[in-house]
Amino acid sequence: MPAFARVTRSCVLAALIAPLLGTPAAAAPSPHDRADQRQHYLAARAAVDKGPGDAWKKFAIDLDGYPLLPYLELAVLKRGKAPPARVQVEAFLRRWPDSLPARDLRESTLREFAKNGDWAGFRLMWTDSQARDLRCAWQRARIAAGEKPVYKDDIEPLWMQPRPVPATCEPLFDWAAANGQLSTDVIWQRIEGAAAAANPGTVRTIAARLPAADKAAAERIASSVDDPATVLAKAAAWTDTPRTRDAIAFGMMRLARRDSAAAETRWAELGDVFKWDPAQKHRILNAIAVYRSTNYSDDALARLKALPTEAADDSSREWHVRVALAAQDWNETLAALDGMTPEQSADARWRYLRARVLTKLGRKDEAAPIFAAVAGEANFHGFLAADWIGAPYAICELPLATDKATEAQLLAQPDLQRAFEFHTLGQLDAARREWDFAMTRLAPAQRAHAADLAYREEWYDRAVFLLSASSDTQRHYEQRFPIARKPRVTREAREAGIDPAWSYAIIRAESAWMTDARSHADAYGLMQLLPGVAKQVATRAGLPYAKPSDLFDPDLNIPLGTRFLAQMAGQYQGSPWLASAAYNAGGRPVGRWIDARATFEPDFFIETIPYKETREYVARVLAFSVIYDWRLNGNVVPLATRMPKIGQPYEAPKDDAQRKAVACPAAAVAATASR
Repeated sequence: MPAFARVTRSCVLAALIAPLLGTPAAAAPSPHDRADQRQHYLAARAAVDKGPGDAWKKFAIDLDGYPLLPYLELAVLKRGKAPPARVQVEAFLRRWPDSLPARDLRESTLREFAKNGDWAGFRLMWTDSQARDLRCAWQRARIAAGEKPVYKDDIEPLWMQPRPVPATCEPLFDWAAANGQLSTDVIWQRIEGAAAAANPGTVRTIAARLPAADKAAAERIASSVDDPATVLAKAAAWTDTPRTRDAIAFGMMRLARRDSAAAETRWAELGDVFKWDPAQKHRILNAIAVYRSTNYSDDALARLKALPTEAADDSSREWHVRVALAAQDWNETLAALDGMTPEQSADARWRYLRARVLTKLGRKDEAAPIFAAVAGEANFHGFLAADWIGAPYAICELPLATDKATEAQLLAQPDLQRAFEFHTLGQLDAARREWDFAMTRLAPAQRAHAADLAYREEWYDRAVFLLSASSDTQRHYEQRFPIARKPRVTREAREAGIDPAWSYAIIRAESAWMTDARSHADAYGLMQLLPGVAKQVATRAGLPYAKPSDLFDPDLNIPLGTRFLAQMAGQYQGSPWLASAAYNAGGRPVGRWIDARATFEPDFFIETIPYKETREYVARVLAFSVIYDWRLNGNVVPLATRMPKIGQPYEAPKDDAQRKAVACPAAAVAATASR
């Protein structure tokens, strides 16, 4: 290190935290040599968090080269009520350039500058940011310096958002309005976007910028989105204007989603009263048709068939197939499939259904080549197609090739070191932030290497998410479908009487192996258990459970989740596919669907599940069951045997169960070699 760099660094440390010596660029110890540093870091952080004083320094004397050192320094800088002085911020940014802690400190300092109107300071410290409030503040800083932002380039990307805007943006929009850049048309454009996104609060906020004469019309739109049933009941008495029709159209779309029968009734009352423009009418007709379809209402098929071509979209075309399928009208189902766009028709789902419908119509010769083509894909419909024609499953594994030079380069990368160190400490939110920050700096090939490193460190969810995001890495099955905690998972599954491959598939589908996963529905951990369910299962099984956060412990979550999965299966004669549906959607909806379509073949039943999330979840779990069965056993129980007809008893496969082969078609191997 040059002498001047040592002097600069020593000066900074003397002013900030004198006992911390060494260089940020020093070679980091091996993770296996970090035990003492780890404990000292945690003790120092705890001492810093307790308040002022220098007690933390005695723990920091040997943290040179420790990956999380910048976080300790940042904590020291930010403790206390006053923000750090600019000289301290600038010193930190020099010491830890291009790091996530530096970005965090820079952005918090920029927010302080914006809050205080220190635009000169803001400009000096500015670097581009994805944070919307800071991007707005940057434009304000430019204005303060005498520059004039251009609406199309500088303001429109910030303005045209259906979500509420940060407070920092409002003064920028005030300036744009005062300078003629927010015309009434532009304001209405954003109101319409917010209404279409069902954000009435945003509509009302934006409406404050309208001329007084227009505000009542905007409030009517907001009210129609907010409470469509009440507001639209009065709509027949409204004066016919374009904005009135907009209010009705947006309200009808919301009402159709909430209560399609009420929307149908209201449309019968209002449809002939107003002079609709085509776009408004098409939105209304589409919404009613689609949401009547999700309930499989008696008039759903007629409404879908009556939709003008211009009113149809991908959703209405898909529901046309499902409603015809639910009616067991094979000719209409085939016609609906014919009406799909080329992009939709290329999907394995619709190609498989076409082959099935052709089989129902006695056109097996036409179905056979479609089944054969779909059977070449490693997904739910590909596995089903392979069962129909007696073909092996086409799973083409591509081992993830690594090289020591790339691995060494990644292990030396400070942000990845910090990510892995946070993971070791169990600070998973911080670990993921550093991981995501690191991934933005890597080339695709390097990201695949990083995923393998995460996999080997048993940080499975990072490998799963990263490698599942690109078609180029889909075939790295070892990393995407880890056989993690095998003794625990297989023992619990067998004791509960279910297939370990299914249990693995549920974990993979529910959390992708994120141990601290928590859903918007307040489900926790690997198998995404609700606290109430966990408590009931734990009480019955005699397992320790005290609070929801206990479910972040895999050694508790897996036994509880497996037992609950077995309970669900028991309600459906052991059927894993129906139990998977109930695990996702709950027993009541599944009961309604069974009452309506109990005689359906399982593949048709799954495709007619009204809930998109559940429909896709069941298909995903069943496909994952096949892949995990292959990963565990080499060959697999046919998917068709995992899908008994409703009411037919099912037992988990035994050791002597009939299995089928997995093979990689030569065409797939050749395609890979040609890349």
